[in-house]
Amino acid sequence: MSNLLGGYLSATFNPLSGAPTTVEYLVVAGGGGGAARNGAGGGGAGGLLTATGFAVTLGVPLTITIGAGGTPGDSDVSYPGQNGSNSVFSSIISTGGGGGGLTTGSTGGSGGGTGRQGSAGGLASPAGQGFAGGGGGVTLGGGGGGGSGSIGSTSNGYNGGNGGAGTVSTISGLPVQYAGGGGGSGVDQSATTGYGGLGTAGGGDGAVVVSGIGPSGKNAAANTGSGGGGGAYTGVTGGKGGSGIVIIRYPATASPPVATTGNPQIRYANGYQIYIWTSSGSVTF
Repeated sequence: MSNLLGGYLSATFNPLSGAPTTVEYLVVAGGGGGAARNGAGGGGAGGLLTATGFAVTLGVPLTITIGAGGTPGDSDVSYPGQNGSNSVFSSIISTGGGGGGLTTGSTGGSGGGTGRQGSAGGLASPAGQGFAGGGGGVTLGGGGGGGSGSIGSTSNGYNGGNGGAGTVSTISGLPVQYAGGGGGSGVDQSATTGYGGLGTAGGGDGAVVVSGIGPSGKNAAANTGSGGGGGAYTGVTGGKGGSGIVIIRYPATASPPVATTGNPQIRYANGYQIYIWTSSGSVTF
């Protein structure tokens, strides 16, 4: 068919290449809750796993579970923070972050920080998902929770330790930090101010203590898998751990899933189609 200038019209049709055979994923578990009491440990980050080339089978639903953040400790009831819950994508399981403690931080994807009544921080287990929490001391501030990128800091004098570093991922199409540790709380000693440690990558800050008065630890940001901050003194709580997240992506030229549940957010960026779950669901290709 010629146009008015005597040439020929042409068009290029690029059909979808069919269902994907592999996907890239990021799976972040819920972060641990911060402990509460004078010199409390920060919560550890949820385990973080990410890789390319995960094989998918057509017609088989793949389960997605978003781990909840750990419950914080209560200075008048239950001092330690609780571990976060696991996040799951098919056979990939990220382990919930360890809760902050007063004696020893709990083991988790990243370990919880230990309070002033303990020494070494909580362990990171299984290996490869995060780092250990920071240590405390008999009269010192609480240690920071471990992060997916580094160990939580040990307390420094009356000051709480900072949370361990998180991890930056661009799988969503933008650089976002996930799974940072929560900061430990400070300790008041002879009216000396004890500063709370800083959370990282969405982790909660630990509480500052001045002359025997200290606030609650700060909550971690939702859907970051980061740890909550340590609370201080009496009548307060630690910070709640951040809930987890699951993200998958694959080339935009491939067919979309035949079904999804859990209301994932869908994006197209950098040549990929991207699916982001902040609540549990499934995907079928």
